[in-house]
Amino acid sequence: IRRDTRYKSLYLNAGVWCSSCKLFFPEDPVKIVRAKGQYIYDEHGREYLDCINNVSHVGHCHPDVVKAAHEQNQLLNTNSRYLHDNLVDYAKRLSKTLPEKLCTFYFLNSGSEANDLALRLARQYTKHEDVIVLDHAYHGHLTSLIDISPYKFRNLEGQKEWVHVAPLPDTYRGIYREDHKDSVLAYANEVKKIIDQAQKKGRKIAAFFIESLPSVGGQIIPPEGYFQMIAEHVHKAGGVFVADEIQVGFGRVGKCFWAFQLQGEDFVPDIVTMGKPMGNGHPIACVATTKEIAEAFADTGVEYFNTFGGNPVSCAIGLAVLDVIEKEHLQAHATQVGNFLMELLNQQKVKHPIIGDVRGVGLFIGVDLIKDQEKRTPATKEAEYLITRFKREYILLSTDGPGRNVLKFKPPLCFTMDNAKLVVDKMDEILTDMEREKTCELVGNHH
Repeated sequence: IRRDTRYKSLYLNAGVWCSSCKLFFPEDPVKIVRAKGQYIYDEHGREYLDCINNVSHVGHCHPDVVKAAHEQNQLLNTNSRYLHDNLVDYAKRLSKTLPEKLCTFYFLNSGSEANDLALRLARQYTKHEDVIVLDHAYHGHLTSLIDISPYKFRNLEGQKEWVHVAPLPDTYRGIYREDHKDSVLAYANEVKKIIDQAQKKGRKIAAFFIESLPSVGGQIIPPEGYFQMIAEHVHKAGGVFVADEIQVGFGRVGKCFWAFQLQGEDFVPDIVTMGKPMGNGHPIACVATTKEIAEAFADTGVEYFNTFGGNPVSCAIGLAVLDVIEKEHLQAHATQVGNFLMELLNQQKVKHPIIGDVRGVGLFIGVDLIKDQEKRTPATKEAEYLITRFKREYILLSTDGPGRNVLKFKPPLCFTMDNAKLVVDKMDEILTDMEREKTCELVGNHH
């Protein structure tokens, strides 16, 4: 694809490329042929450091995961209408990582399937229809999930009557910032207002959906205590709390296995959805919920069946991923490397005014680039330029957030201290070059 229009036209003519499908670095895409650990390699053998692939959770092509898939593939792969130990063993292992009341598991193939099922479970249990989501949220690509994803529906058919959008609890550039006397209460009250207004119109809340750490919204870390307050309001309205862990679960945050646990031991969601990192690149997902919600779903009399969900190969892979996380102490590693990376990035924040905020936990980190300190205007073009320069240095990063100005770090958990230092050293070089060029431009304009 590399700047070869003939290759691009070949893709178009073959029907495998359309304008709605996007590539990283579209002007100069990378053709990847293999990967290992935190590194990927192009067709010329060039090595790139992968800072963004949270799907290959324990490292690209981890030998233990590959071995588990291969060995189970040689024995059996079929649907879950039959008894198989892998399914039961995997559910038991997952249950040990979750609060006790989340004891029923549905296995699926993707995060989108998981969130779609969570929506069905919530509606069946509550007998309500409406959903509250955060602004800029993304919960999947199915029609039902586009409807509850402002990140998508604002550019499509707009907001449905049964969808309610609450402000993102962003204490850096949100409506209540770090200087507010009680931003947690203020953001929670916004949700309470939404519930009150909906009820006045005769509408009933089925669920509050939230990414435990909003990613598309700009790598946001919700303030501690926010989930508990929201859950109280939602439960009073007869709804359930859905924690979307698809991007951030399985130890990425380091100190906890699940990101919702950052809110404190006293918080337990009603439904948890998981996906992406679960199979280290293999399509597997899950919904964990309470016995009461699962029984209400069964009361419909309509069976739930997913052809590939929970198949023996997927579960063998899922078990292998859990084994690697434990054996290689990847949670502790995420904390250690994440803290080191945050420390280095904060040093750069002091040095470079374009860095407005550094936020994160474990190996989920965002660097908010701004044009000015007072207004915190998103530095969108500068962020795009920065990731393009990084690519030339064989480092893969991308941006997120409403202003596409937040550099996102979500690398495989085997990412090292040396990797962190390399990235930040390069960032320092690039930002210094950008500042020098800007100064030269200002001097030129003055003369």
